[in-house]
Amino acid sequence: MTPRKLWTLVRVAATFGFLCGVWLLFSADNGWLSILAGASCAALIALASYDTFIDEHEAGKNMVFPRLLPALAYPARLVAAMYSSSFATLRTLMTGSAAPRVVHFRTRLKSDLARVVLAEAITFTPGTIVIDLDEDHLIVHWLNSTTRHSRRAGETVKGRLESIIGGMWV
Repeated sequence: MTPRKLWTLVRVAATFGFLCGVWLLFSADNGWLSILAGASCAALIALASYDTFIDEHEAGKNMVFPRLLPALAYPARLVAAMYSSSFATLRTLMTGSAAPRVVHFRTRLKSDLARVVLAEAITFTPGTIVIDLDEDHLIVHWLNSTTRHSRRAGETVKGRLESIIGGMWV
């Protein structure tokens, strides 16, 4: 089997597994007929849409599937970043020292999925909203802007989230 065909098989299997998981999560009937119908529909949809679910240029499983231990630790770190940002935003609003600015910066993450997770994490933290994500370039509206320099702004906005997410996807 060629590497391209093997990667296609992995992409179909991952799409099938995800769709089956969603079916089991939202299905009210756990009977064997319902599970068989869900698996059949998931297989048909996976064969038709695996190319949309996982792009071919995502070179391997390390670009798509996160490492287990960092992925389990990520939610706690995200919540900690959200609380820290919440207090900073509250302090800014209470003192009236908001300095909103749109900043542009790059990320070092290579996986498209990791970049999307970073963009969502930045948006989840209060005081920041990702306006655009284009390849490795992010445009963010930042309420507590402290610099105009793109590299320093990127390091401040991304904080430790980029390194944490980078640990999940190589």
